[in-house]
Amino acid sequence: METRQLEYFVAVAEELSFTRAARRLFTVQSTVSATIRALETELGTTLFDRSTRRVALSASGELFLPEAKAALEAVDRARDVVQEASAGLRGSLRFGTLTSVGELDLPTLLGAFHRRHPLVDLHVTVSVTGSTGLADDVRHGRLDVALLGLPAAELPGLAVRTIFEVPYYAVLPDGHALARAPSISARDLVDERFVDSPRGFGNRIAVDRVYESFGAPRRVPVEVADLRMLPQYVSAGLGVALVPDVVPLAVPGTAVVPLHSPGLTWPLSVVSHGAKAPGRAVRTLLDLIAETRSLQKKDDAARGRPGE
Repeated sequence: METRQLEYFVAVAEELSFTRAARRLFTVQSTVSATIRALETELGTTLFDRSTRRVALSASGELFLPEAKAALEAVDRARDVVQEASAGLRGSLRFGTLTSVGELDLPTLLGAFHRRHPLVDLHVTVSVTGSTGLADDVRHGRLDVALLGLPAAELPGLAVRTIFEVPYYAVLPDGHALARAPSISARDLVDERFVDSPRGFGNRIAVDRVYESFGAPRRVPVEVADLRMLPQYVSAGLGVALVPDVVPLAVPGTAVVPLHSPGLTWPLSVVSHGAKAPGRAVRTLLDLIAETRSLQKKDDAARGRPGE
């Protein structure tokens, strides 16, 4: 039995699709199918129940899956130990992030990681599917680590470290009736047209839930994937926006008003897979993020800036 066979089996088991598994493994479907058939022949059992409509694990496959994952993790740990002893930290690390992560200087952080560990093959992806897409990619092994904007309670199956939380502000057209208010509540904007991120983004999910709790779902005719652009669309008169304080909010033609909405905050969290121990490269990056944030908070305190 080869580790490649186990990797292909785990990919199909997690994706429940030979086609999606092939894309994940950067190969063709026929290769995946042939590898699984060879593994089933070697084991003398059927691992998947196949039909024209669906792929599902057989009873044998259900039993084999945790053992296959454990075997692959053991191989990875052994490889990590030997490689680090002989040539320093190495391997691959797939990192996903949102377009906007607030005051965390991600390019500098990842640059420092690369300089310290040049033998780690670092792949960075900026998501256009939002936090739910990033979380799903980590759960299914398409990413090793991701930065996203959902609270830990909404991230089952993942190991979560919250880096910081920030409040939301209302961004209104400059001529809006509430533009000069000292603060407003989300309920004050129930009848407004909104500019927001697409569904699946953490900030969109949080604000939608606030209005659903009022029994007044929002109208969102303008959806923009880049959080930094929301104030620009408000300035153009296309609606109002509730935006977490992770991007520049004040642009000409708008007013930024503090939002009084208890419990509505935007968290930036770093996540990895919760069902398996992270490899050395992942642990090292997680530790660097924590170290960077700790130094940043000390610097903020020295400058008299409030911390989270």
